[in-house]
Amino acid sequence: MNLTQLETRLGYKFKDQRLLIQALTHRSHSALHNERFEFLGDSILNFAVAAILFHQLPNVDEGDLSRIRASLVKQGTLADIAARLDLSNFLRLGEGELKSGGFRRPSILADAVEAIFGAIYLDSGSDRAHQVIEALYRPILETVDFNTLGKDAKTLLQEVLQGRKFALPAYNVVATSGAAHDQQFEVECLIAELDVRAQASGSSRRAAEQAAAALVLAQLEQILPKKKGAAKQVRKVAQLSLPVAVEQDRK
Repeated sequence: MNLTQLETRLGYKFKDQRLLIQALTHRSHSALHNERFEFLGDSILNFAVAAILFHQLPNVDEGDLSRIRASLVKQGTLADIAARLDLSNFLRLGEGELKSGGFRRPSILADAVEAIFGAIYLDSGSDRAHQVIEALYRPILETVDFNTLGKDAKTLLQEVLQGRKFALPAYNVVATSGAAHDQQFEVECLIAELDVRAQASGSSRRAAEQAAAALVLAQLEQILPKKKGAAKQVRKVAQLSLPVAVEQDRK
């Protein structure tokens, strides 16, 4: 396994490359796998991102900092980082995981990223690990909207409406289907004042409400007055809310 490409993308060359190999090894491959490294890397990542946010957002309170950090260290964000690193081509998986497409599974990719952070810490200490994390997160931090990051679609919709003095939306269950243990809910999100509505389904009422709210946010981008800064803000809200709705559906 030629790991030079991966080290180049990480911006870090291992003194002991065996640490990187173990960080890339899933438990399905061998007994010497990456789960302990992942445990260590998770803590290092949380601390590094907390420190970055503390210095970058000096006027943001603890509650919002926690919300932003949680979104930045979640599985989806780590899987995106793994994709930038082309990590799936370097993973060491057992035959069963390979056949089932484990190299594409977000949970395995995210765990491997955390394990790599743990391996860098073991190889060179916390300062170097933090430098690598900060470099990998820089493109993300330069593009996200901290005001909306990590908020669910219903919260974002409420904030948009309250900011423009509109009444809050109504959520109505339109239909339910399926057996009691496997129901699907169809929910409508209605803003009567603007004559805007959307329907969406989900495996719970909450999930359906989130999905419907995300659709309404996308509609508001088209109809809200284009006052200064408004279009940009609503666009960011709408883009962020759809993945959040999907995430809620999985909870």
